[in-house]
Amino acid sequence: MKFLTVVGARPQFVKASPLSRELRKHHHEVLVHTGQHYDHGMSAVFFTELEIAEPDHNLGIGSGPHGAQTGAMLAALEALMLAEQPDAVVVYGDTNSTLAGALAAAKLDLPVAHVEAGLRSFNRRMPEELNRLVADHVSTWLFAPSQSAADQLAAEGITGGVHVVGDIMMDALRLHSRRAVLPPSLGLTSGKYALATVHRAENTDDPGRLRGILRALGVLGLPVILPLHPRTQKMIAEFGFTTADSIRLVEPVGYLEMLALEASAAIILTDSGGVQKEAYHFGVPCLTLRDETEWTETLEFGWNRLCGADPERIAAAALQLPTQETPRPALYGDGHAAERIVAALGGVKPALTRVT
Repeated sequence: MKFLTVVGARPQFVKASPLSRELRKHHHEVLVHTGQHYDHGMSAVFFTELEIAEPDHNLGIGSGPHGAQTGAMLAALEALMLAEQPDAVVVYGDTNSTLAGALAAAKLDLPVAHVEAGLRSFNRRMPEELNRLVADHVSTWLFAPSQSAADQLAAEGITGGVHVVGDIMMDALRLHSRRAVLPPSLGLTSGKYALATVHRAENTDDPGRLRGILRALGVLGLPVILPLHPRTQKMIAEFGFTTADSIRLVEPVGYLEMLALEASAAIILTDSGGVQKEAYHFGVPCLTLRDETEWTETLEFGWNRLCGADPERIAAAALQLPTQETPRPALYGDGHAAERIVAALGGVKPALTRVT
């Protein structure tokens, strides 16, 4: 079979790494990069580190308002699908690239495979929530990372084509985490620093929320490493904010460096979905700088806490961290989701039992 895979943002490059590798053992894959993330530190370095084949097509769409960006992707992907004539289209997660890929395929009556289906924040002000909702409702195959995600799909009336396969990001951790080493240039000591990431528009574009987060990071009592997403860097400058001396602003880091920074941190503060899961996997306490999360399972034992952008709430949560004795059961499978996905897509019999 011929699969056309759509990626555009760095979390999708991570997810595509194990699935593309497995898919190409049995089928023909055409990899399309929309260009949603185009900076070297947000794009090219991930393809190199994760040993992903160079994209067959790079649409070069770039950034822009949601409507303009998604519309440009939709038009370009439709033309490309007509030219490539794939048997099915694979999309990941919840970005504008996901939405455009799913819609373009559905309008051409091409089957859609949505990897990371069934997640919900129940906050429709988030563009990502709308993207994942639409993608799920036009997909033929829905690959859920957990049973709770599959249950949510059932609650919305989606039961056909749903497969609980585990989280594809656990595959990436299994394949790549042993190569992760702390960047020597940062001079860090394991367990003696905090790691923060802030990139969601709800935080970066709201001066009150961004100010509150930066204030909280400055009073943690630990050095804070903050790799700057281009949007965050732009808004800090635009709002004229300054940061405490304890906050080290660094350029975006590659996937392997990020894994090393996560694994060795004393605490992680983030608004990223992927980082929440990786923190849980590494047994590092996580404070999520949002008012909701799609990865609700990580909250159950206190390894992840929702803190929003309120400095007092963040400070209080930082004093109530789990210990290594706190239960931390495996939540998202065994790191072999890609094999189950390919088996479901192409009739290749899986050698592994189904995740429940």
